[in-house]
Amino acid sequence: MTIRTYVKSTLLLALIAISLGGLMLHLRIHPVVKNTSNFLPLFSGILSVIIVPLLFSSKKTISYGYTLNGFLVIVGTIAMAHFGVMNWPQPSSLESIVLKTTLPDIVVLWTKFFIGKAIFDLELFGYDSGRNKVGVTYRYPNTGWWLVHVTGISIVYALSGWLWR
Repeated sequence: MTIRTYVKSTLLLALIAISLGGLMLHLRIHPVVKNTSNFLPLFSGILSVIIVPLLFSSKKTISYGYTLNGFLVIVGTIAMAHFGVMNWPQPSSLESIVLKTTLPDIVVLWTKFFIGKAIFDLELFGYDSGRNKVGVTYRYPNTGWWLVHVTGISIVYALSGWLWR
C-alpha cells in the first residue's frame, strides 16, 4: 500500500465515521417517526455515509463527491442555525450560546467538510510537499468559493422565510 492510498483510505474512513456519528446523533435527537420533516436530514445523512465516500473513491467522480459533500454541509449548517435561533437559550450568555445552541453541531459538521476538502485537494493537486498552493480564492475548488455559496444560500433562505411568512 502506498502512502497516497493509506492517507486517502484513512481520510475516507474519517469521513464515513463523522458522517455516521452525525446521522446517529440526529436520529436520536430528532426521530423521523415523531416528525416527518426529519426525513430530509435522514436522507442527507444516508447520502453522507454511503454516496459521498463512494464518489470520493474514484478519481473520475471525486469532483461530484466534493461538491455534494460541500452542499450537504451548507444545507445542514443553515438548517441547524435556523433551529438554534428558533430555540434560543434563555437567559442568553456567551456560555449558553456556545454550549446550548446548535453551534457545536455545526462545528462538527464543518469538520466533515474539511475532511472532504483534504481528500479532494490531495487527489487533485497531489501529495508533493514542495508544491505551492495557487489559484483565485473565490473560484472553484478553493474555500472562498464555498464561502460565497454559504453566504448566498443563507441570504436566499432568510429572504424566503421573511417574504413567505
